[in-house]
Amino acid sequence: MAQLAPPVVASLPPNVFAADCPTRRVLDRIGDKWAVLILILLARGTKRFNELRREIDGVSQKMLSQTLKSLERDGLVSRRAIPTVPVTVEYSITPLGMTLHQAVDTLRLWAETHIGAVETARRRYDAGAGRVDRAA
Repeated sequence: MAQLAPPVVASLPPNVFAADCPTRRVLDRIGDKWAVLILILLARGTKRFNELRREIDGVSQKMLSQTLKSLERDGLVSRRAIPTVPVTVEYSITPLGMTLHQAVDTLRLWAETHIGAVETARRRYDAGAGRVDRAA
């Protein structure tokens, strides 16, 4: 009996505006403040879990753990367990993660450079100068 050839699946280019586009999952990662902060720190060097927790003010242990697992799953961070008592775990940025770091670090620099202008715009808006009555 002859085997049938597997069906040909047309490979469409990514369309980030389509609900089912897998690139949206990557954008979710980029848009996550904890992921961005972790990538920035790991680009500076390997860190242990508790070092990351101490350096990222406001992140909970649970959120840090979840974010590190997601970054590892996406191939952006690598995890190394060192057999000590208790076990020591170190995290490093991967080459793929470094390419993303270059993009998000540019956003960090933009935010640090323009925070004054953003805060001024917010105050103006909150005072009513930026509001336009619209039918919602």
